[in-house]
This record gives sequence, structure tokens and C-alpha cells, in this order.
Amino acid sequence: MKETLKVINKLRKQGVITDYAIGGGIAAIYYIEPILTYDLDVFVILPGVRESKVIDMAPLYERLQKNGYSWQKEHLMIEGVPAQFIPADELETEAIQNAIDIDYEGVKTRVFSVEYLIAILTRAGRPKDIEKVKRLLEQASVNKRKLRSILAQYGLLDSYKKLNPI
Repeated sequence: MKETLKVINKLRKQGVITDYAIGGGIAAIYYIEPILTYDLDVFVILPGVRESKVIDMAPLYERLQKNGYSWQKEHLMIEGVPAQFIPADELETEAIQNAIDIDYEGVKTRVFSVEYLIAILTRAGRPKDIEKVKRLLEQASVNKRKLRSILAQYGLLDSYKKLNPI
């Protein structure tokens, strides 16, 4: 994972991606006891997307392939880790902008804050995402006021309330 994060940071430094944060199961593991997860979900803000509203992932994929990384189903294998690059929508962009900086074995990286992670998982709504939400609420230190504000802003309060009353 360490080498994979170095590659992602290099993409940011080179301007291939504007910013990023780790989400999904790997982000959840930062806050809770380990869970089974298969891949690294990297939510990205790409250069020029806000102006054009067109999402062109080709420069990112071409750069990674040029550097010897190959596809395995829907993942790019980067230093042995299956990674998915997900272009950020409005909620995810805000989550990236509010991500926390962490150190993973001497490599700086960014992870969604627990409140944004819960909101994004709630929106996804798959059984495995709901399970992560429940575990995050049980095991992580969650700012409920901040979470409530994010959920309300993105119309997710009703979905969340079905899982847990605030």
C-alpha cells in the first residue's frame, strides 16, 4: 500500500489529478477495527473538470499505463494493489476538500473524514456500506452535528434515519 500511495501522490504533484482522498473500505479501516476489503477507492478531482463538466479519465489512465500499471477487471493494479479511481461528484469533492491528512508508513495521504465517509456510504446504500456505517457509528469518534449538517445538505437525512436515529 505504501508504494501505491507514493504513485498517487506523484500523480497529484505532476498535476494529473488536482486532489484526492481515500474512501470506501480502506478509509473505514482507518477509523474502525479491520474489515475485509478488496481494493483502494481513490476519489479524485481532475484538472479542468469544474470548468468543462466533462470528465476525461484518459490522461490519468494513460499516465498509469505508461508507467507500467495494467488493468485487472475494473481496477488498475498499482504496486500490487487493485485501485479504482472515482471522479468526485459534488459531495465527494467537498469530502476531498475536508479530508484529513494522515501518515501511512512514512507516506502522507488523505482520507475522508468519518462524517463525510458516513454520508457517502449512506448514499451508496449497499448492504456492505450500511454495515460500515453502523460500525463507524459504534467505533469511531463522530461529530454528530457535523454529520447531521452534511446529511441535510445532500438530502440524505431520511436514508440515514432509517439506519440510525440521530
